[in-house]
Amino acid sequence: MSIESEALASRAFAGRLEAVARPLGWALLLLTGVYAWAVASAPVDSVQGEIQKILYVHPPLAYGAYLGFVVTAVGGALYLRSGSENWDRMAIAGAEVGLLFCTLMMITGPIWARGTWGQWWSWDPRLTVTLLLWFIYLAYRMLRAFGEPGPRTARFAAVYGLVGVLLIPLNYFVIQLFGSRGIHPENLERGSLGDGMGWPFLAGNLVLGLGFAFLFLRRWQLENLRAATDAGEL
Repeated sequence: MSIESEALASRAFAGRLEAVARPLGWALLLLTGVYAWAVASAPVDSVQGEIQKILYVHPPLAYGAYLGFVVTAVGGALYLRSGSENWDRMAIAGAEVGLLFCTLMMITGPIWARGTWGQWWSWDPRLTVTLLLWFIYLAYRMLRAFGEPGPRTARFAAVYGLVGVLLIPLNYFVIQLFGSRGIHPENLERGSLGDGMGWPFLAGNLVLGLGFAFLFLRRWQLENLRAATDAGEL
């Protein structure tokens, strides 16, 4: 494929991403109001008080972080298989949005911990693995930001992303592995939420899931527009 054809293809794909992201953004805007109302009207926990309402933000952020890093691994695997730079751009977008969600998770977690356990941080197994996961994907972003552009860096990043994603199941199941030695509660299961808490929790997962999709599509779109611009300048 010629440089001109690559630029046109990248712009065309960016246009398709725009067509999906725009209505998604409007839906996200409308549902955010519903989400805010659901959290505000949710019952106050009798033990933790108002601080418990971080439940409707913190776990959905964790799921977004997991999803972003899974997308990075999938994009990397598809790039290794096909050599298409568009899959590499998908991996970059997934890592960046996943890192954002992971950072917000790392911020909301200590706030909840301070209000519930009386301390901002402890070397709880899940906290420790989450911090390690955050550093791994921060290193991925630094590699993509400062590494020499080209297939060699893309291949290395793809393998790195595939290895890094293995921490996700460990992060999720580490509570079961360590049992009572951690201060984190057990993973949420069906029926584990109190009365009136299921609806706002569902709303949080839906809205933050849509937020992840919107940011991911926009970031992927940006990578394609940047590729088209770079190709046009050659």
